Amino acid sequence: MSHKRIPKRRAAMAAGGVVALGAAAILLPNANASQDGGSSDDAAAAPRTLKAADAPDLAARLAGLLGDTFAGSYYDSGARRLVVNVVPGDDNEVLAQAERAGAEVREVDNTMGELRSGAQTLKSEASIPGTSWAIDPRTNRILVTADSTVTGERWDRLESTVEGLGSGRATVRKSAGTFKTFASGGDAVFGGGARCSLGFNVTAGDGSPAFLTAGHCGVAADQWSDAQGGQPVATVDQAVFPGEGDFALVTYDDPATEAPSEVDLGDQTLPISRAAEATVGQEVFRMGSTTGLADGRVLGLDATVNYPEGTVTGLIQTDVCAEPGDSGGSLFTRDGLAIGLTSGGSGDCTVGGETFFQPVTTALDAFGATLGGEAAGAGDAGDADDAGADGAGAGGRSDGAAAGGGDGSGLTG
Repeated sequence: MSHKRIPKRRAAMAAGGVVALGAAAILLPNANASQDGGSSDDAAAAPRTLKAADAPDLAARLAGLLGDTFAGSYYDSGARRLVVNVVPGDDNEVLAQAERAGAEVREVDNTMGELRSGAQTLKSEASIPGTSWAIDPRTNRILVTADSTVTGERWDRLESTVEGLGSGRATVRKSAGTFKTFASGGDAVFGGGARCSLGFNVTAGDGSPAFLTAGHCGVAADQWSDAQGGQPVATVDQAVFPGEGDFALVTYDDPATEAPSEVDLGDQTLPISRAAEATVGQEVFRMGSTTGLADGRVLGLDATVNYPEGTVTGLIQTDVCAEPGDSGGSLFTRDGLAIGLTSGGSGDCTVGGETFFQPVTTALDAFGATLGGEAAGAGDAGDADDAGADGAGAGGRSDGAAAGGGDGSGLTG
């Protein structure tokens, strides 16, 4: 099988071709070097340029250092810097501490405790199908989204709940589409009448070859094939959906199956080195069996989305487009880090919309699985920005979205 359609958003990536990715590969290893040419003392206090893959580690260290004054962070891709929000109060030393660590510091009003409390209030009072929310560190607010089905009394209830959080605590926006899982259409993996996309090939805890996909795909059918109506090649081992995630582990029936850690980009493949945490502001790419390759940026972390089937928590929110059949497909970075698995959202690859992804690191930790030769959940470091998967067929065959094997020379799809 082959990918039949490339969304418009992919054009910019395709135009750059192998040359664009090659240039990035040359530049990225040097991204941590200070570029101001000043003295070592000056450089120590100046914001440090760094790769998006390194931002989560610095953010985690600063969160521990700053304690309650830490109010979130995001990656400024243009300046290649980590921006850290701080509520300093009367202690200006916290600003100096963050600056010495290499971050760009921004003073804000809302603490993380206040924002998380607001998210809990939304969960208890406004878990309405067709709504979602995530903390947006760029605005220092909770970003609340309501799809086209949220009208009348349900809209009034949502709006009233948001207003009750207090001024400047949350922002509500309407989506033209409808939140749904993307479990139909496409030509990747097939089971029980559903069609999904393979996310990433992994090694299960017992050493057997397996792959990750969306949990709502895993609960839809026990056995999956690499061709519609074909013989099953893999069986669901565990699946989570709805609830605390949307992920499934599917083991290949043939223990001799070769399952390379790669993403099939359509006419070439990208090697996957390890899993990594997402960072708000980070550039990411998605591969799906329906729409092929698409790109965008991370908008929020630890997102909650209320699907018709139930509430799912702990997701990554992005502006990357997706459509039915892309469910379970791989979200990755330019240099080969696995970031997420396509869960659902609204809109399509013509008008755009909101999309949500299951963090790969959470799935690996839950299943005790490994990816790219790394230990389970080892996504806190690395030089890469892309992650991969292979097709659903036995023997590492590339059959749909996120299928893999190749030289990783570029994202040209």
